[in-house]
Amino acid sequence: MVRNGWAVTGWGLGYAGFGLGCALGGTRLFGAHWPGWVVAGVGVASAAAGLAVVRRKPVRVLRPLLWLLCGVAAAGAWSLLMDLVTLLFGQPVDSVPDTVERALAALGAVLLAGSARDLRPGARGGRGGRAARAERAAPVPSAAPPVVRLVAWAGTLAFVPYVLMKLLWAFGGSFAGVSGDQMYASYVRNGSSGIWLALERWGLDGTALLALLGVFLLWGLVRPWGQVFPRWTLPLRGRRVPRWLPLTPALLGAATLAPYGVVGIGYLTLCTAGLTRIRLGEFASEQSALEIAWVGMCGFAGYGVALAVAARSYWRRTGA
Repeated sequence: MVRNGWAVTGWGLGYAGFGLGCALGGTRLFGAHWPGWVVAGVGVASAAAGLAVVRRKPVRVLRPLLWLLCGVAAAGAWSLLMDLVTLLFGQPVDSVPDTVERALAALGAVLLAGSARDLRPGARGGRGGRAARAERAAPVPSAAPPVVRLVAWAGTLAFVPYVLMKLLWAFGGSFAGVSGDQMYASYVRNGSSGIWLALERWGLDGTALLALLGVFLLWGLVRPWGQVFPRWTLPLRGRRVPRWLPLTPALLGAATLAPYGVVGIGYLTLCTAGLTRIRLGEFASEQSALEIAWVGMCGFAGYGVALAVAARSYWRRTGA
């Protein structure tokens, strides 16, 4: 408990320093100057909460505060997944300070959540609570309940149209009146990296590949094989998979894709009803833009929600 408290304190001071540096140095965060002050405030509050954990202040007040700060930090990390995908394919991010803030916020959310969990009634006593948990036998690998597996199937099927659409373009076909050559030309105009363009020329769309990896992650969270290293990982085969290994990308993906897709579906509903107009972007007509956007948003929302449900089930089944 004390160690986590010091970790939160150190992170809070660093986060506050970053926000203060941006605010005083005139560096914009998310296109404005004021977010730097917000970041600094969250960092100071987190550092104070971390010190309170070290000094064992009243749990009734401290634990809700830690969860509140965790939620704020998680909100600050939103869309970090998009930045990681951008960097993965060798492309520069839109804003380096924004990406640094998201990465720091994601780290803080994990530390704050861990500290808050250590304050729950069953974990009081600091090292004693940890020792008691360590003595428990590791749960036997198990599948998620049928309802969770059904949700995983829904999330998988929601991504199928998106993957097919992207692969169709990558192979030179057309969808919603947009050809593969047109999409490739738009990638070039938007400054896509050589890695991305090479994959497209080989008939492999980068986001489609990531979607397939995402589906693999989803099923690893709901099936027993996601809890034990497979045979082909020779040095590790038979060993338990550390919980953080699948949960980190799962929580990051769920926190990004679920709200993005759900809000996007709400926006597209308004556009389809004629209450507002969709941005055309690279597309020639509203109809094309709507068809393509509906495929993407339904995939993101369905998969994101399924990933959140599967991650919660995995967390509980592997010992929260």
